[in-house]
Amino acid sequence: MRVAWLCDFDGTLSPADVGASLIARFAPDGAERRRELLARWQRDEIGSRDLTVEECRDLRVSEPEALAFVRGFALDPGFAAFSSAALARGDEVLVVSDGFDFYIRELLARDGLGNIPYLANRARFENGGLYPEFPHAGGCGRCGNCKAEPVRRFRAMGLHTVVVGDGLSDRCGAREADRVVARGGLLEWCRREGREVVPFEGFARLRPGAAVRAC
Repeated sequence: MRVAWLCDFDGTLSPADVGASLIARFAPDGAERRRELLARWQRDEIGSRDLTVEECRDLRVSEPEALAFVRGFALDPGFAAFSSAALARGDEVLVVSDGFDFYIRELLARDGLGNIPYLANRARFENGGLYPEFPHAGGCGRCGNCKAEPVRRFRAMGLHTVVVGDGLSDRCGAREADRVVARGGLLEWCRREGREVVPFEGFARLRPGAAVRAC
């Protein structure tokens, strides 16, 4: 069976959370307010779209500054081989992120992975700030980029769907997917919810055909 691999970016494809690091670096004010917002999101009182809008109110950064900063981050070194093997067997590989398009595009292209499609929030740089836009905000209505939507599309095409992620922003996708491969907050959430989950130990350990059978 063909598989659709839906891979989170921050904390998964990129071992570091690029988006959170960007905010920490270029948002000089509002740290306490952002901590409270993050806690509310973790308690599921607000969605990630509202969280992103509020966090970005504090950002003071130009596009060149943001690009220079994100270039200091690395991707999981096993992802290139993993995606190549998955595509060679006829699978689909899609990056699905509640982060921003500009750094995903930049880091994929830098590593020769510009052929990998992605869905992410859009960053508009204007007047010294970053303003988020949400072209993929369908689905639950609370996420900036609801990952349940691409899962449903691939399932409707007859593909076996696997979500690979690390955090709470992956929950909508995990609810809809045939399989979940997770670490961090997503792994803990799946276990609390009694959902079947395979621990994620990096893309070098995730071999497309064997991973599906192991699930």
